[in-house]
Amino acid sequence: MNWLRLAGISILSAGVVCACAPAQSPAGGPPPAATANPDTGPVPLEWTPPALAALSAQAAVKSSFTLDRAMLAAASALLPDSDTDARQTIAKLDGVSVHTLRFGDPGMIDPAAVESMREAYHLRGWKHLVSTTSSGGPVHDNTTDVWVVLDGATVRGAVVLAETPKSITLVTIAGNLNPVDILHLRGHFGIPKFDAGDMTNGTDR
Repeated sequence: MNWLRLAGISILSAGVVCACAPAQSPAGGPPPAATANPDTGPVPLEWTPPALAALSAQAAVKSSFTLDRAMLAAASALLPDSDTDARQTIAKLDGVSVHTLRFGDPGMIDPAAVESMREAYHLRGWKHLVSTTSSGGPVHDNTTDVWVVLDGATVRGAVVLAETPKSITLVTIAGNLNPVDILHLRGHFGIPKFDAGDMTNGTDR
């Protein structure tokens, strides 16, 4: 039953998972141009931008895990009854992959590597839906980007890249969703609670 406990903790607190999961480096994968167009096949949970591997080598703490449909269903059952929207959204998911990197001090994250990750999803043809930055001083504190793969009005997959001064979290989601479902996943899998209004602020980058 260890996997059930891990799955439940993954949804309720990504930070706890990072402390408990074995350290491992995310797979870099082939360059974006060499991969299949995500618009013509299943959303690849295992694919990550090559720059993530370079950032992983510099991280003090790193963790990676993937939840399939069975594990998601079991974890969803552990959510409180009041979180109905999240339960219904998780039931639509085929899988979720999460990579978390934590760095010792602010300023250790290479901004060029993070920008390379953003560019990788642009090159793959993913639609950039959200870009939001919260500021608490002279520099930004947290930046969240969301990309989606669209099939008409249906979201077949999404990626959330959350950056803080000392961490990077990359979440890949596969399933038949709509943009509102992504809002219901805020606070789970390490996805930050960005404002709903930010869903209209995306660009095509």
